[in-house]
Amino acid sequence: MSVKIHGEKAVMAELEKRLGKVKMQQLSDKALKQGAQVFIKELKYQFASFKDTGASIEEMTISQPMWMSGVRTVKVYWKGPKSRYRIIHLNEFGTVKNPNPRGKGAIARTMRSAESSYREAIKKAIKEGI
Repeated sequence: MSVKIHGEKAVMAELEKRLGKVKMQQLSDKALKQGAQVFIKELKYQFASFKDTGASIEEMTISQPMWMSGVRTVKVYWKGPKSRYRIIHLNEFGTVKNPNPRGKGAIARTMRSAESSYREAIKKAIKEGI
């Protein structure tokens, strides 16, 4: 789902002019981190429905803000001693032997359900920063 916003470039240019590039990036990074925390909270809730050992929930990690294709981005990924990153895609999409595992589509559900909360967290962080 996408949204068309007219005048966004003018608003961003004016904010950058008033605050400076460094301050705008710091503000953007803070907003991204807060939005990612909202997403992780919802993701943990979705994963709790099919929790086994809890390793998938414990290994959820948020990256530091980075530039990807000219856009400031934060990644959510799995990293830890139990290497859950290897099987997350199996839970999300299923396998030939088990096409509908418990928790199938949990990440997609989280993205849909956390979208408005994520946007509100971003807005709140930007308002606090300005």
